[in-house]
Amino acid sequence: MRTACLAFVMCAALACGLAPTGTPEAPAGALLYQDDFSSPLSGWDRYRSAEGIMDYDGGVYHIRVNALNVNFWSTPRRHFADVRVEVDAAKLAGPDENRIGLLCRLRGNAYYFFLISSDGYYGVGLFNEGKGILLGQSEMQPSDKIHTGMAINHLRADCHGETLTFYVNGFPLAQVQDGTLREGDVGLLAGTFGQPGVDVVYDRFLVLEP
Repeated sequence: MRTACLAFVMCAALACGLAPTGTPEAPAGALLYQDDFSSPLSGWDRYRSAEGIMDYDGGVYHIRVNALNVNFWSTPRRHFADVRVEVDAAKLAGPDENRIGLLCRLRGNAYYFFLISSDGYYGVGLFNEGKGILLGQSEMQPSDKIHTGMAINHLRADCHGETLTFYVNGFPLAQVQDGTLREGDVGLLAGTFGQPGVDVVYDRFLVLEP
């Protein structure tokens, strides 16, 4: 019952627009796609198994990962090249050592990922040929710009040419160069390390021209 109450509070906060504030961001380009997850027919995955859940849930999108060292990702089944992708993400339950993030240029099983963890770390990387590697860093790095624990973070990923830039709560945390992927889908990601039960909700998903 405690978990259900917490989920309601966090979902209500997202729905009411209580996004964390940071430094002013650059003006956005034209809106290419948006979803507030109010309709369960907008095309995202609806999946439930013993390993976890990906589904719409009362006006937010919910990902729960029960398996160890596993990423779940979901997309709206769209196709873009250069994009600015944004979302509000909130941890509901589970370990702070987790993965919460955005992805861009997904084609097949290859994509760029932009991650935070609820214990205050971030990373940008490439998943390709069954392996994930960080770009520009050997391990995820700490940042005091990330709201830790059961908190809302505003994530933004810019995929522009070969330049990949990651912002959290309005602050630029990483910029790397990579030309492996040029276009593809966008989406959401959550995952576990050595503990199960990562439980995250997302709201106000935007795709804009960078």
